[in-house]
Amino acid sequence: MSANMGASTPKLGNRIMMSLLEAPVVGGVLGKGLTILTFTGRKTGRTYRTPVGYKRTGVDTITLQSKFGTDGKTWWRNFTGDGAHVTVLVDGTTHPGHAVAVKDGEIVTVTITLTNEGESR
Repeated sequence: MSANMGASTPKLGNRIMMSLLEAPVVGGVLGKGLTILTFTGRKTGRTYRTPVGYKRTGVDTITLQSKFGTDGKTWWRNFTGDGAHVTVLVDGTTHPGHAVAVKDGEIVTVTITLTNEGESR
């Protein structure tokens, strides 16, 4: 059974982008600034996967920052307060981490601290 079974990916564009990111050759090129973020919904308990832009801000730190806005994307709300466990695909390797979101006006910054070396996909 695939690790992705049961994960919610509601939009066709997201599914296409994730397939490209997971492809051996194309993923290496696209993956320089994009990752696949996997997390569990705080209210639903469902597993979600979404492609997001990222910036490596330290050896064990990844930052996602955007004007997600209060009327736009809401997935980042799963990481408010104490945050939550996530996995991210970086350089062809899946890394577990802990994500915390901080909202400042319309800017939301999600900081992910990687918790170990991860495993190859």
